[in-house]
Amino acid sequence: MKPYTVTILQGGKRVNQTVLAASPDDASARIIAGGGIVLQVQERPARKEKRFPLNLFLQELIALLEAGLVVVEAVEALRESSRDGGTSLVLDTLVKKLYEGAQLSQAMMALPALFPPLLINTVASSEQTGHLPEALKRFQFYESRMEILRKRIKSTLLYPTIVIAAGGIILFFLLGFIIPRFSVVFDGMKNPSASAQLILWWGRLTQTHGSLLLAGCAAAVAGIVMAVRSPRLRQRALGLLLRIPALRQQHQLSVLVRFYRTLGLLLQGGLPAPDALMLSREILPATHRQQVEQVIRDVAAGESLSRMLEAQRMTTPVASRLLQVGERSGELPAMCERIAAFYDESLERAIETFSKIFEPILMMVVGGIVGLVVFLLYMPIFELAGGLQ
Repeated sequence: MKPYTVTILQGGKRVNQTVLAASPDDASARIIAGGGIVLQVQERPARKEKRFPLNLFLQELIALLEAGLVVVEAVEALRESSRDGGTSLVLDTLVKKLYEGAQLSQAMMALPALFPPLLINTVASSEQTGHLPEALKRFQFYESRMEILRKRIKSTLLYPTIVIAAGGIILFFLLGFIIPRFSVVFDGMKNPSASAQLILWWGRLTQTHGSLLLAGCAAAVAGIVMAVRSPRLRQRALGLLLRIPALRQQHQLSVLVRFYRTLGLLLQGGLPAPDALMLSREILPATHRQQVEQVIRDVAAGESLSRMLEAQRMTTPVASRLLQVGERSGELPAMCERIAAFYDESLERAIETFSKIFEPILMMVVGGIVGLVVFLLYMPIFELAGGLQ
């Protein structure tokens, strides 16, 4: 869906109206269906739009539904109270779909870029049971827990990134500005030491090929940025990092937290296990999707979910026992949520332990490299001072 500016004839005057549509023809058809006369259709210029406040929308929608409003009245009330143009446009599209007879999940399907498939399926399953507010609350809780997990992982990576970046800037300053100027001091030495010869060599190199070195540094930085943005290269880098046992364990825990929390949400909404597994598969990395696909085939053939997940190494002994209890008692959705909470606590402890060990080591390594450069810089000065004495 894209925003289009449609010029229509209304009361003998040209009036511009913004419409969300899949194509210019679709935008024109929407206006004509409402009885308007289309004069011109233009796609709005690309610009950075404000992100649709999904969490706020769900929170307000839940409050209105619990107050007794029907879905179309609740969404219409939110549209009338919205002051943001982009949000009003999205809500207007939902209202029009609802008045056309579509259910809320079907209206959300018209805007797949704004409403994730997980939310759409949660809403669709609750529409059959009549428990929409409870389903929206479950999804909102799910989103809040997943956001906490994302922030926790980002905060763990933030400190090493800052330390490495600061160390790189300091090294660039020392090698690019300080050492070349210090090399002039040792240029007249008759018998320079090894450290002085190294500084002299680097100083001459920067003087004769400084532009090439600078271009090489810029190319290296650009290559790193491109590698970070490339999904394929990121996947390869992740594969190399996951060879470290501690990182592999934390990554597996984060995958299991997302998987079981998503599976529990969908099962609570009333989806059959194969369908819930299929949707849960989409939030997993590519390395785990094949395992879930095998579980889906086995469960569809009548096998036990707990045994199939255990066979594909998508669980632990404790979680496997909880799944078996859930299957026998009929409380499988609640057990999935309990397993996710159990893994969440384990992941938090693992991240905290990893941070306490890794961060000091990283600081020592970066500090040691910078200290070595400074030591090589001052060593010839100490030798000169000793020679004068």
